[in-house]
Amino acid sequence: MQQNSKRRHYQAWLLAARPRTLPLACASILLGTGLAASVDAFNGAVLVLALLTAIALQVLSNLANDYGDAASGADDDQRIGPTRAVSSGLLSAETMRKGMVVAALTAALLGLLLLVAAFGNQWGQILIFILLGAAALLAAVTYTVGLGGTPYGYRGFGDIAVFIFFGLLGVLGTYYLHVQQLSWLPFLPAAACGLLATAVLNVNNVRDIESDARNGKITLAVRLGRTKAISYHWALLGLALLLTLIYLVALPVPWVGWSCLLVAKPLTDAARTLSHTRDGTVLTNMLKKTAISTLLYSVLLSIGLALF
Repeated sequence: MQQNSKRRHYQAWLLAARPRTLPLACASILLGTGLAASVDAFNGAVLVLALLTAIALQVLSNLANDYGDAASGADDDQRIGPTRAVSSGLLSAETMRKGMVVAALTAALLGLLLLVAAFGNQWGQILIFILLGAAALLAAVTYTVGLGGTPYGYRGFGDIAVFIFFGLLGVLGTYYLHVQQLSWLPFLPAAACGLLATAVLNVNNVRDIESDARNGKITLAVRLGRTKAISYHWALLGLALLLTLIYLVALPVPWVGWSCLLVAKPLTDAARTLSHTRDGTVLTNMLKKTAISTLLYSVLLSIGLALF
């Protein structure tokens, strides 16, 4: 009996951590590392610690999302998508809060180890990145929890946060940790990565548009309405692929790097499905397809850059 109880408890935490979202958190780290490798700057310790830090931050965000949506009532019995731990009663709100603290402390510790591995005793640069890390921690928690007000994810600002943290900051921050300088050209793939990550969020928000509107979770998709949110989705994909094409031509990148454009087909297939169905199960599968395509984009482009 006790063993079954422990197993259920473990499964509840696994459900709350949402491991399927973790590969997407790694996409910006891998792309930033590939960009660094293209200029012969690579630090293995930085790569490993950056991946672990990104995963810890994503787990924190997922736990906070589970807790925040349950507290606000955004997760009701008509919600589409995977079961949430707190709203379903698998974990109590107090237990989830403790889990969030553990995840935040883990992310902070890994982040500090990452900065030491990258900068040694360059305390000025370490301080700057500590501030950026604190911003990432705050953004992960306040997306659906909020601090003294409505969470920013409930006011339509989640897309901006994803673009910044999964794109510009994630890619360029990783690049800087390896290279310790910036140039303008990496901004193009960094922005493309952010746009694709935002497209993943948009699929989620279009899928949940009715339940979110009903429960006062005003995402950008809710603000735009379904038709405009789908047009916005096509714009995200188109701009991401355009920026990538400009980058590939400008560098230029070997043919292996060009293979990243192969993700255009699954991305557009998912977008067409988004336009023609409201079935929650189908849209959940399209969410997975968009997330996997975004990760594959970063992997393929990174391999090409590493061979450059």
